[in-house]
Amino acid sequence: MKRRYFGTDGIRGQSNIFPMTPDLAMRVGIAVGTIFRNGDHRHRVVIGKDTRLSGYMLENAMVAGFTAAGLDVFLLGPIPTPAVAMLTRSLRADIGVMISASHNPYQDNGIKLFGPDGYKLSDAIEMQIEELLDSDLSTQLAKPADIGRAKRVEGDIYRYIEQAKRTLPRDVTLQGLRIAVDCANGAAYKVAPLALWELGADVVTIGAEPDGRNINLECGSTHPETLQRKVHEVRADIGIALDGDADRVQIIDENGKIIDGDQLMAVIAESWAADGMLRGNGIVATVMSNLGLERFLKGRGLGLERTKVGDRYVVEHMRQNDYNVGGEQSGHIVLSDFGTTGDGLVAALQILACVKRSGKTVSEVCNRFEPVPQVLKNVRVKAGAPLEDASVLQAIADAESELAKNGRLLIRPSGTEPLIRVMAEGDDRAQVERIVDELISVIGAVRNAA
Repeated sequence: MKRRYFGTDGIRGQSNIFPMTPDLAMRVGIAVGTIFRNGDHRHRVVIGKDTRLSGYMLENAMVAGFTAAGLDVFLLGPIPTPAVAMLTRSLRADIGVMISASHNPYQDNGIKLFGPDGYKLSDAIEMQIEELLDSDLSTQLAKPADIGRAKRVEGDIYRYIEQAKRTLPRDVTLQGLRIAVDCANGAAYKVAPLALWELGADVVTIGAEPDGRNINLECGSTHPETLQRKVHEVRADIGIALDGDADRVQIIDENGKIIDGDQLMAVIAESWAADGMLRGNGIVATVMSNLGLERFLKGRGLGLERTKVGDRYVVEHMRQNDYNVGGEQSGHIVLSDFGTTGDGLVAALQILACVKRSGKTVSEVCNRFEPVPQVLKNVRVKAGAPLEDASVLQAIADAESELAKNGRLLIRPSGTEPLIRVMAEGDDRAQVERIVDELISVIGAVRNAA
């Protein structure tokens, strides 16, 4: 069955335009409530959101759906995605919901769903929801006496703050560090500055004045140049850039250089391996992670397992194979000892622990390897299947043969747009750029001929 609503990370789209309409949000509430309404106990759902204007609309629509299905709703307000995952388990809820489009602009929004174990739903359950969404949901409504209640929960962000703080090793404080943190005018605008300050840091905060329309606007992990300027301005030791729902992070060193997720995973893996904490003798990352990371880990006797793009696939592989460190180049870092999903604040705290213990600067600690030149370009495809064309297949085979052991080729359709992504990496940048351009040309010719 082809997916109509769910993408790689829940349901996402432009607010008030299908599928992100209040009607569908209500139907999601009914459908999800129906699936998780098992047993005779009172069922409950927790709903968090980021700071988008449309969050109010979608939140109320989902309350209507869940209560109509007979579930009690706990409204958490603006709160990071990892906090929703944590509170789903802590409050013994049957389902957790995060209303957010992550790093997208405010016009977009999305619905992320977590099971009672705090993990994102499986493909199989998402398909069940898809089937129900296109069915007659009137038969699934609760009886009048069984309609659910809704209440707003105050103070539960402090549960998350305390959990995040406990992930910092006991022998480490942040005293003596000046930290600039960019909250992206998003879900962590209260949480992150307070947690860092309580751990002893001198905190300089930007991106903490949400107005419904400025989430991720020229700030946060997708626009780190704002934080780079602030780090220089206040002479900070480190900059921490979160995204709109705080499940990803980018670090800025004291010189203003961006440290991406690959470097962060290298730091954490090396540190945890030295402390005997690293499980699986390696980490899990996606096909987009740099070849330099793989070589760095191999040089220390550690492995790198790759999955397709999407932090949910990283988490699935980690769970199935008992790894406790994984993530994406974009800054989704999953540390399963501490949580069930990417957590920007917790990942930043692990980096801060390494910095404090070493007594070195962030630039010395976090530049673990030299990235291999990597080139990524897109080809827009309106119809047809150019990747099945004989000339394209031959061109791909020739490129793979040319790169051989000195590089890597990745060609994949986008999961969210009508694009084919062509990525190559290798030690010779000129060679990599030429290979990508040649493949783009071949695929483009087939597309135009179709």
